[in-house]
Amino acid sequence: MKKTDESSVVAEIGLVIYPDCQLAAIYGLTDMFRIAAEWAENISGEERKRTIRVSHWQIDAHSDHMVCVWDSHPDTAHRLSHVIAPPSLVVPAKMVPMKVPADWMSELYDAGVTLCSVCAGAFVLAETGLIDHRRATTHWAFAQTLSERFPSVDVAVENMVIDDGDIITAGGILAWTDLGLTLIEKVLGTGTMLATSRFLLIDPPRREQSTYSAFIPNFDHGDSQILRAQHHLHAHVAEHHSIESMSALASMTPRTFLRHFQKATGLRPTDYLQQVRIMKARDALELSNRSVDQIAWEIGYSDPSAFRKIFRKLTGVTPGQYRQRFGTRQHN
Repeated sequence: MKKTDESSVVAEIGLVIYPDCQLAAIYGLTDMFRIAAEWAENISGEERKRTIRVSHWQIDAHSDHMVCVWDSHPDTAHRLSHVIAPPSLVVPAKMVPMKVPADWMSELYDAGVTLCSVCAGAFVLAETGLIDHRRATTHWAFAQTLSERFPSVDVAVENMVIDDGDIITAGGILAWTDLGLTLIEKVLGTGTMLATSRFLLIDPPRREQSTYSAFIPNFDHGDSQILRAQHHLHAHVAEHHSIESMSALASMTPRTFLRHFQKATGLRPTDYLQQVRIMKARDALELSNRSVDQIAWEIGYSDPSAFRKIFRKLTGVTPGQYRQRFGTRQHN
């Protein structure tokens, strides 16, 4: 590769290649930062080109240290400004310990490098201990596991990107685009970020992932009495459900039922019912032309305005905005 004037490099972003990581994110970010540099030159018109140096790092099998295995600007000393732990292709339960990358990232952090993660890359970052007692995000489906494995981390799953300046975390498995654009804006400016976004036909960085998250009820907790109550809620979502009626269905006292239900599902019964109702509302908005008011009535909300308020609280958008973004049927 042709050697580039080192003075043109405004940042060096290191990408961590760990076992079973998503290589699409590694190469996608590499391409994105190169494209951004081209647009920065077009926008600024400056004689001095501004570019982002990208390097790939992984564990050397012989030395058990992190080594550079690819570099967009070789033959010059490394001056890492940011390091990114990308998503994993396997679920967190199958991820191997990442002590070597975590120790390396900790040393870089102490030297002033900004640490970043995407999706399950947060588990690599969490091994450093540097996000203890700090807000961090990951994929919504991994949030509970991250909280259980690293209880000192304040997991804020509603956020797509959390930028603390020295540590930046991004949520979904494709949120590397959001993180990449966030870093481009920091390093090369808002104009370059927007130009890169338009060229790649992707949206500017999103701040919430609640719109994309799905409610995944837990049915394999082993409590048959609570499972009976869950099945009843799913089958009769539009009906009124009191704690007394649900606890009777489970053959428990209300107090015992509340304790067992939250232990089994992770939610209080009222919150669980809300999630089930909004799950069904999402399906109706995506797959039907029925009005928002009609859908609200069908899932048990007598006050459509209350439904709209709860829907926005749980998804981050209004029912109309959700249908516009995800609806598959033509509607008037």
